[in-house]
Amino acid sequence: MHWYIANMKSSNSTQTARPSYHHGDLRQALLLAAKALIAEAGIDNLSLRKLAERAGVSRTAPYHHFSDKNDLLCAIAAQGFRRRHQAAQDTFNDPSLTAAQKFAEYICGYVRFAAENPEEYELMFGRNIWKQKHSTQELLDVAYPCFQHQLEMITSWQASGLIGGDNPLRTSQVIWGTVHGIAKLLIDGIYTDSAQIEEVSLCAVTLFIKKTS
Repeated sequence: MHWYIANMKSSNSTQTARPSYHHGDLRQALLLAAKALIAEAGIDNLSLRKLAERAGVSRTAPYHHFSDKNDLLCAIAAQGFRRRHQAAQDTFNDPSLTAAQKFAEYICGYVRFAAENPEEYELMFGRNIWKQKHSTQELLDVAYPCFQHQLEMITSWQASGLIGGDNPLRTSQVIWGTVHGIAKLLIDGIYTDSAQIEEVSLCAVTLFIKKTS
């Protein structure tokens, strides 16, 4: 009996220990692991079972934070919207920058965010969630304020005479369509030269800013 107990202790000590997470840390760890899995094999190959294996937790652990795969995907997208919205706010509220500099950083910063966070970006603006109308309330609560802030910035820049147009909503949609197109060309591998992307982004800035005589 003593030999059996000793042998069990020895066996247990050789097993790979599971990571220990606090409740909040586990959710973040799962989101990071999910983005890594999507980058490796795509959205279609992501599952909560594979996520648990990657994070080194039990198969049931992800379900304490995400009800299903769609809930997980929306959580990744929501995280991206929060970070992008915060970055845009910080730039727009920076008193050391001129309006033109803020607009330029809005354009370049948007494309830069997409380049640095392709998995999040694809979920934030992709058909997997929006076209199939699978957005969660968490995602809606962060996505719409981000869109609204973009409209408020465009309205301000139009009012100051920096950019043209008399309809802030339509102007915002056109500018967004432009930067989204640039971002997608980069993410999809059409544009591969980072220096070229910067030039294209700055060209967009020049085209949108009104010329003054």
